[in-house]
Amino acid sequence: MTKPLVLNLSEVSADDVALVGGKCASLGELFRELTSKGVRAVDGFSTTSEAYNMLLNIGGLRKKLISLLKNLDVDDLDELARVGSEARALMLETPFPQEIEDAIIKAYDELGNRIGKKNFAVAVRSSATAEDLPDASFAGQQDTILNVVGDRNLIKACHECYASLWTDRAISYRTAKGFDHFDVALSIGIQPMVRSDIACSGVMFTLDTESGFREAVVINGAWGLGEAVVQGMATPDEWNVFKPTLKKGFRPIITRKLGVKEVKMVFADDGTGTQVRDVVPSQRNRFCLAGFEVLQLAEWACAIEDHYSARAGHHQPMDIEWAKDGVTGELFILQARPETVHAQKKQNYIETYKLSDNHGAPLVTGVAVGEKIGHGNVHVLLDPDKLRTFKEGDILVTDMTDPAWEPIMKRASAIVTNRGGRTCHSAIISRELGLPCIVGTENATEILKTGTDATVSCAEGERGNIYYGKVDFKVERRVITEERRPNTQVMMNVGDPDRAFAASMYPNDGVGLARLEFIINNNIGVHPMALVNYPNLRNRQDIEEISSRIGEEDPKEFFVRKLAEGIAKIAAAFYPKPVIVRMSDFKSNEYARLIGGAEYEPEEENPMLGFRGASRYYDDRYRAGFRLECLALQRVREDMGLVNVKAMIPFCRTVEEGEKVIALMAEYGLVQGENELEIYAMCELPANVVFADEFLKVFDGYSIGSNDLTQLALGLDRDSQMVAHLFDERNGAVEKMVAMAIEAAIRNGKKIGICGQAPSDYPEFAEFLVEKGINSISLNPDTVIQTTHTILEMENRLKGKKTAK
Repeated sequence: MTKPLVLNLSEVSADDVALVGGKCASLGELFRELTSKGVRAVDGFSTTSEAYNMLLNIGGLRKKLISLLKNLDVDDLDELARVGSEARALMLETPFPQEIEDAIIKAYDELGNRIGKKNFAVAVRSSATAEDLPDASFAGQQDTILNVVGDRNLIKACHECYASLWTDRAISYRTAKGFDHFDVALSIGIQPMVRSDIACSGVMFTLDTESGFREAVVINGAWGLGEAVVQGMATPDEWNVFKPTLKKGFRPIITRKLGVKEVKMVFADDGTGTQVRDVVPSQRNRFCLAGFEVLQLAEWACAIEDHYSARAGHHQPMDIEWAKDGVTGELFILQARPETVHAQKKQNYIETYKLSDNHGAPLVTGVAVGEKIGHGNVHVLLDPDKLRTFKEGDILVTDMTDPAWEPIMKRASAIVTNRGGRTCHSAIISRELGLPCIVGTENATEILKTGTDATVSCAEGERGNIYYGKVDFKVERRVITEERRPNTQVMMNVGDPDRAFAASMYPNDGVGLARLEFIINNNIGVHPMALVNYPNLRNRQDIEEISSRIGEEDPKEFFVRKLAEGIAKIAAAFYPKPVIVRMSDFKSNEYARLIGGAEYEPEEENPMLGFRGASRYYDDRYRAGFRLECLALQRVREDMGLVNVKAMIPFCRTVEEGEKVIALMAEYGLVQGENELEIYAMCELPANVVFADEFLKVFDGYSIGSNDLTQLALGLDRDSQMVAHLFDERNGAVEKMVAMAIEAAIRNGKKIGICGQAPSDYPEFAEFLVEKGINSISLNPDTVIQTTHTILEMENRLKGKKTAK
């Protein structure tokens, strides 16, 4: 039976990779199977590998290519360029067999009949039979040609697509992955263009691209055609959506970041092909998608992942391209392929890079890709024709990369680009190569100079930094075992939302302390009362700084949204385990440092013992600010469905004060006991210990704040070097207070934990806590594994002692 040269996508499934290539098999699967599940995919057709093989048999083309590629060293960039150029020329000089042309044109006409159009624009997508495999994406190795109109232009574009199987990058990639060049055939997918040139488009992954956290959908988008995002021409907007509560009907957009969106790719003025234009400021300063559209895309991403996971028989993260049609306003899924970087990782350890403090201010900052550190000599390279000048171990600094750069990217110690986001070409290839990469710096090629020794750090959170010189760093590797959990819960102290996904990979029982101060300081930066009263502030500079931060957003909504997103990212990382969020505990001198803060803060002789904690919340000088904190927590729990979030009140001096705060929280929508809401108190004052029975009638539990309890029990200023040698949680007076608090909690049937480093610093203190029956110990992530081992050993010893008795 003669094999077909062309198939409609409705005739193709994911099993047809050998026939139509990985991409077209995926397109067919999307159109055939997922449209019935509500996913809006695009119709089209595909040539088959039979057509490609027919072309190779014309005029001895296959033999010529085999001869040309014999003994090629892909690391010799000059030779690679020569062979690639000659191979492409051979493909383009070989005429299409008439029957292939006829089959393509006939399918084009039939597609036009199905969609009710003639002479319409299509996308011509390459699809290799070794593409979109679980262990090799081949993404971007062959060409995609957009806005192709008419029969002759379509045939020309298909010819160019076939030739792109022999680009330098494709030859190099196949060699690196161990594929025989002639075991790989090329098919071509043809689909009507979605008019995203007058709307927006982008890429999404069904996991966090940096940490590998699998319960998030990461969506990137920018104005115009998606190639601008994929190639890193534009730094895109970004959203994170939490899958588990999305599937329950909530609206869990846990982060959103506005991208610069410098340029957009649109249809060319002459009616065929594309061109790049600058984005006007009004578009740069607003998100390219509305919230409901983000949620729709995330729901489709979940449906696609579930479908492919069921087919694979295991969890299969996906890499998906989407577009919005500017004419109809509809969203479309353009293609979906297996994610290949994190899906292949089966390591039983966590690797942490730590930069020393011996460095100056960063020379350049941008978006960190991965969590590694690298150093080397800077090599600013803007001309792809000069790739051969790049030396092994240099830091590649450029405007952006595309697949043509890949032969030298694997030689780099790190990669830095002016443009791009977490899903651009530079980011994807850096992850695949295991390199530190910083994208979207805007000015790296201007600031950094070739030959300068520099360090590229992606180990400091979401922002990546480039420092002058060789900065020392260390790599810690902690093995994760499947041993049983101790009876004493081991929780974590997590303040930085950007580190939450990675921290959740450690064995843990949740978060015992999530501080709001970090989020307010780093993600908001403005005093809450300044936002409540904006623009009616005394300081003109404060007004201008706040205006530049909030843009057109309501100032109070800016605070609530930013705080809610920070809390939500931590809560999502550890869901459904408990995440105890301590309401703000800035001292007045710390609050004063925020933008607009000086106008609202008193000057105190001893802020450590002054206007802080619970006493601020009901005071008229901060009450409206506390309301914003409560609204943020309410949004996380009710809108996003993250009911694992619990609240904790710090520095509560009296029982009456606790009652007053809980009543105020109820007034602001946080009702104790409603929707599983628990409200804890920090046990950090002698009064909290002496009146523990009374406090625990008001609160659902205690978390011992060992720092404040130690300084107040011993009468020390913990910030004073003069008496620092006396500060010791193991002091008998402190231990007696801790024991009294634990006994009171047990007596009242309430939970009690401790948040501080003393249990990890002093094993004997940890043993004391375990022996007294504490419910949980909350630690910094880097000490969790070792302290868990220690606690298990202690519990076994204590069990042995009891048995001996």
